[in-house]
Parts: sequence; structure tokens; C-alpha cells
Amino acid sequence: MIRNHIDVISMGCSKNLIDSERLLRRLEAKGYTVAHNPENVKGEYVVVNTCGFIADAKEESIDLLLNLAEHKDSGRIGKIVAMGCLTQRYRDVLEDEIPEIDIIYGKFDWKDFLDSLEDRSGAAAPSEWERTLTTPPHSCYLKISEGCNRFCAFCAIPIITGRHVSRPMEEILEETRRLASEGVKEFNVIAQDLSSYGTDLYGEHRLAQLIDGMADIEGVEWIRLHYAYPADFPMDILEVMARRPNVCKYLDIALQHSSDKMLKAMRRHISAADTEKLLDEIRRRVPGIKIRTTLMVGFPGEDEDDFDNLMEFVRRQRFDRMGAFAYSEEEDTYAAKHYSDDVPDEVKKRRLDSLMALQENIAAELSQEMVGKRLRLLVDEREGEYAVCRSEWDSPEVDLTFYVRCDARPGEFIEATVTRAEEFDLFADIDANTDN
Repeated sequence: MIRNHIDVISMGCSKNLIDSERLLRRLEAKGYTVAHNPENVKGEYVVVNTCGFIADAKEESIDLLLNLAEHKDSGRIGKIVAMGCLTQRYRDVLEDEIPEIDIIYGKFDWKDFLDSLEDRSGAAAPSEWERTLTTPPHSCYLKISEGCNRFCAFCAIPIITGRHVSRPMEEILEETRRLASEGVKEFNVIAQDLSSYGTDLYGEHRLAQLIDGMADIEGVEWIRLHYAYPADFPMDILEVMARRPNVCKYLDIALQHSSDKMLKAMRRHISAADTEKLLDEIRRRVPGIKIRTTLMVGFPGEDEDDFDNLMEFVRRQRFDRMGAFAYSEEEDTYAAKHYSDDVPDEVKKRRLDSLMALQENIAAELSQEMVGKRLRLLVDEREGEYAVCRSEWDSPEVDLTFYVRCDARPGEFIEATVTRAEEFDLFADIDANTDN
């Protein structure tokens, strides 16, 4: 164990990561050495920012805490601190089941941990949204709101995070200016529900105005939008995406299903016909846009006709990027209270495997269509003689990666022509120019 050293481990999504980055900045300001997601824990404190979204994520967080309890018993680490979504929801249970956890905070009161620590530096406290980036220095996530008012039948997020709360627009723009002045070029805008931004503060959608304002800031090269909701979608954002060259032609919008029966049971507040109409309008108004979505199989009551409908929907839409997961019952949600989890696990797995196999074929075909295209790419890192890059259509960690043999360094933009497409990777040549 190393005195005055604190390890911070982030579980789950990028929204959690931002809270961890804010914590890291405050710990550094207090004079502590810190490590994020270290290979070997060794701190006087180890802080785990837990995830509580679905069963697998909860299990992963619990397994980590149990593993840390063993390290604590051996003297390898000092105190264990837990925070985040899992602790927000199950604080009392964790106190009883894992007594080795020394301190437990929820998702919103974690700053109390800082008050309990000795100030070893005397430095001024950081502002509310200052953080130590754990992403590459040219790229960051930017959270514009917290919580959700949608109350989909399967989702525990509103139970954990509460109602939707937008950050003031000027606060977000000021954070963007500061990060851009520090060299951040790519801003991945995130929220539980991007579509509702501004409705609580201003009485109307303000996503378009926010993104337009961000696009004006010097140094902002890419803005990418994540986690829009299809019902009551802010259509005016499409004009901004089409007009502003530094707003990526990319939209992450979770659709979940295509069967009217399932959409109604899921309480998604939109019909299948309106979903397809929205997708058509997005593609019409933002030519060349790539759409990422998330779909669910095995929701209570889903039969083979519903699943066939979903498969046909994916064949027809040919999503550029897609993820999927099988339904797992989350206690206290509408589905847990009102439906029986009646789709057998083996059926869920078969449907999920079939859906992902279909999407893999579609994605492979779309990648092959990119061969010969000349693209603007952002370099993320080096691997030997290759620059590892992404296009404006590729979000960090979840989308395609491009390999270019060149001397470009992380944070630089290059232009290269795609020469070969493999399953998840594409190769490009900086000298070739065969755009078709």
C-alpha cells in the first residue's frame, strides 16, 4: 500500500467516466497521487465508480469489490470506497453483504469523500466541471444532462439517476471553450436522453442551439451525438448537422424494437411507422449520415413474429452501426412489476445471436463499400508503423478502426484512401487517391 496514493476504477458507461474524471481532478488538487484503472491496485484508498444498469454490469461491479476485499485483507490496499449507480440503488444491501467496503456513496454525493480527506496541497478547489481526462488528450466525452423522464418499461436508469436535469447551456459552452483551449478537438456529447436537452430549463428543445454554439468555438473539430431518443425527437438538430462541417454526420439513437406490440409493451412512446418515418427524415435531411442504434431481444411477450419483424427491420434499414442485448429483468421497473419474464434464456440467446450475425453481414458489406473512399481521419494512437485512426462516423471504442501506415501522431488529422476492409478494421493509404 502506498500512502497518499488513491486508485480510481471506473465501471460502466462514459457518463460514469466523467464523474471519475471530476473526482481525479479534485484528488490531485488536494495533493494526492492518483491512478485511473491501474493494472495493480496499491492505494491508501481504492475508489470504485460502480455500474448498476443491467445484471451483467452489476455482477461485474460486485465481483470487483469482492476481489478488492481480498487485497484489503492482505494489506495490499488501504480502504475501499464505493460510489456510482450500483451504490445509489443498493447501498444498504452492499453494506450488509460486503462489509469490507469502508465507505459507500451514491451517484451524487461522492464529493463528500473529498471533504473527509486531508488537504495536502492548499491549492484552490477546481470548478464544478473541471476534470482530469482519462481519454486521449485530443478527445473527450461531454455530459450535457443527467437523468431521464421516459420511464421505459425495462429501464432502471430513472430509478437510479432521477428525473431529467439539463446543464445550463452557457456552462456547457464554457466547459467546451476550456477543453478546446487545452487541445481537445473531438467532443462526444452524451446524456441518458439527448433529445430532451433544454426542455426542463428553457421549456423547449435546445439541443440544436447548444450544438450550433459549440460548433462556433475555436478548436472544436468534431462534435458527435450519443443517445438520442426517437419519440419527440428535436428535428431542428438535423439542420445544424447538415450545415456545420464540424458536427459529425453521426447519430446514436436507441430504437430497441420494430414491432408495434413490443414498442407499446416497452413503453417507448412511438410506433413502428413513426420510427421508420423518423429514420427516413434523418437520412433525407442529413445526406451521408451514419446511424448507430441499440436493439433488444427477448422482452416479455416477444414471439417469433415479433422477432421476425425485427430481423426484417434490420435488413431493410441496414444500420451502419448496431448493438443489441437480451432482456434481463430489473427489479422495480415497470416490466418487473407487470410482466412475466416469459422468453426462455436459450431463446433469447438464439435470437440475439441471429440478430448480431445479420448485422455483422450488413456491416461487412458496408465496410466493403468504403474501399476506394478518401476520408478525413483522426489519429488516436500509434501501433508500430501504423497510425490508429477513426472517421467522423466512428465513436471511440465501439465503432470501426482505421490503420494507416504513416508518421502522423495522436491528435492529428490526416486524409487517406481506404484500400482494404476486414471484419472490424479498415486499412487506408495516405498516398493513394482513388475516391469513387
